[in-house]
Amino acid sequence: MKWYGSFYQNRTLMESLYNTLIIAVVSTVISVIIGTIGAVGMSRYNFKGKRLVDMLLYVPIVIPEIVLGVAMMSVFSMCNMPMGLFTMILGHITFCIPFVVISVRARIAGFDKNLEEAAMDLGANHLKTFMRVTLPLIMPGVISGATLSLSLSLDDVVISFFCSGPGSTTLPLKILEMVKHGVSPEVNALSTIITLVIVVFISLNTQSQIKKMKAVV
Repeated sequence: MKWYGSFYQNRTLMESLYNTLIIAVVSTVISVIIGTIGAVGMSRYNFKGKRLVDMLLYVPIVIPEIVLGVAMMSVFSMCNMPMGLFTMILGHITFCIPFVVISVRARIAGFDKNLEEAAMDLGANHLKTFMRVTLPLIMPGVISGATLSLSLSLDDVVISFFCSGPGSTTLPLKILEMVKHGVSPEVNALSTIITLVIVVFISLNTQSQIKKMKAVV
């Protein structure tokens, strides 16, 4: 059990965990905001280039990660952007947005537009209708996209490798580096704690969903 107490003292390991959490949370929040707005806009409005934008959304999903990572590194180099947390967040946002858009658009596909029209007939403007009616109804899709983005960002290796810089090493990259010389039991202890946190989160979410279903019944 000593490894559960000693990994807190491993400065490089804790710094990589901190970087991973910061990148994952920030990229997920921004991806959810942009992806949700994009999904609603593409589902409700027709504009020039809509088909092209729709096709481009699938590019980060279809192409290999190493191709996307090299492309991002080339763009950052051309723009003279120093590699670090900022470039890693931009890279993670790029491949997370399509998953949010797909999840939210799937939810909007079964959305009853009459509910929005009823809210507007009762005096609500477009913003209030979206916040009070549309957003709560598509929230399962938003949460699904956020969960996918968070999980993809937490365990990403390839894109993080090409977009990282000094002082921006993430936990997956740190573990990959340690594999060459031997993984310390501290990593096993940290991985166990992360797994337990995820299991507790899933259990609490499942219980809340069961309570909601019982209340509806």
